[in-house]
Amino acid sequence: MGELGESAFKILFTEEQIKNKIVEIGMQITKDYKRENLTVIGILKGAFIFVADLIRQIHLPVAVDFIAVSSYGSATQSSGEVKIIKDLDISVKGRNLLLVEDIVDTGLTLKYLLENLKSRDPASIKTCVLLDKPQARKVEVPINYRGFTIDNVFVVGYGLDYDQKYR
Repeated sequence: MGELGESAFKILFTEEQIKNKIVEIGMQITKDYKRENLTVIGILKGAFIFVADLIRQIHLPVAVDFIAVSSYGSATQSSGEVKIIKDLDISVKGRNLLLVEDIVDTGLTLKYLLENLKSRDPASIKTCVLLDKPQARKVEVPINYRGFTIDNVFVVGYGLDYDQKYR
């Protein structure tokens, strides 16, 4: 795929729809964790905008950290190989974790991260994804909080990129 032209873009969700969905998810997370500690872990780079907007809607004191993984390179489909390129700065032992991902397609990255984080002995782990592409799934992964379900199409914007562009 060459450079994406403007005509290649189609809006799937408006800014208003995204804002409303994040408020809804934030309210549910606030309710679910009202008497507990919560550590939000954003998966870089794609989830950084979603994480920033989401934590503003979680009305609890939350700790935030980020982990960066590599699995795409500049391809438009997941390679299935996952490598941590920036690990967490905090220990997650005994913490309630909310792993926040921009998009789940094959499920391979999320599965790898869930297994990796479970080995670090957290109190609990739940997942929150902005976009879910179930038609692309290669492995099943739990999704506790979901923004939108989409068809198996390539998407950019709101943090998601094509070759580090169009975020």
